Amino acid sequence: MCPSRLILEHVTSRWGVLVLAALLERSYRFSELRRAVGGVSEKMLAQTLRTLERDGFVHRDAKPVIPPRVDYSLTPLGIEAAEQVWALARWTERRVEAVRASREAYDGARA
Repeated sequence: MCPSRLILEHVTSRWGVLVLAALLERSYRFSELRRAVGGVSEKMLAQTLRTLERDGFVHRDAKPVIPPRVDYSLTPLGIEAAEQVWALARWTERRVEAVRASREAYDGARA
């Protein structure tokens, strides 16, 4: 498997795209990010953030205070990746009707 495929899988995964898009706006604490993304479990968000941090897209800033405070933000590489996948996500949203029409035509021809 080509190394770039794994990176592509990480940034284009369901939660990867949404996390990157949210972090394009600003940095978030974990619970804020979970609300901003919506529908993601704590486990999946934590796993996604760890993966994106390992790949160099997300910066985790743990502050030594009580209660603990951890902020997540994009690295320069993360900003670049987020802009690319977010552009694809916006294009997808604009083309939903065209895809829906194609599916209906395909299914109608198969029936």
